[in-house]
Amino acid sequence: ESIAASVLNTSGNNAIVDWGVVEWRDKNNNASVVSSRAALLQRDGDVVDLDGSSPVTMASGDDQYYVAVRHRNHLGVMTQNALALSGTATSVNFTSAGQATYGSNARKSVTGAFPAQVLWAGNVVVDDQVKYTGTGNDRDLILQAIGGVVPTNTAAG
Repeated sequence: ESIAASVLNTSGNNAIVDWGVVEWRDKNNNASVVSSRAALLQRDGDVVDLDGSSPVTMASGDDQYYVAVRHRNHLGVMTQNALALSGTATSVNFTSAGQATYGSNARKSVTGAFPAQVLWAGNVVVDDQVKYTGTGNDRDLILQAIGGVVPTNTAAG
């Protein structure tokens, strides 16, 4: 999948800042992905289709599905229950504490100027775990990316 370069010209809250994958999962087996698509993340937290503004659509027919969102270096999140999805846009707000999610502590709660539920960061090895020490930990790759063992270093990009 690809986007038009002009999609990246938007500024402000609707500016595209990243991308991820949205999945529709089988209502009888939430481990079974029925359909998935790349989607864009806006600065304000909205997940939109590849045109930069429309709701994400799937070619999977009207039914009930679990909705999951995955990101390359965060743990994914999924709705606790299957939702009725159709050709009409359905909003799923994973930033809201009111949105029930699968598993316990599936999101991290942040406070401050923009309180929200967010994805757990650090899944650098892409193994659905965030590990600080031991074989296959995420910490080493992060430190390599920032150029050393000083955890306050930063890297641009």
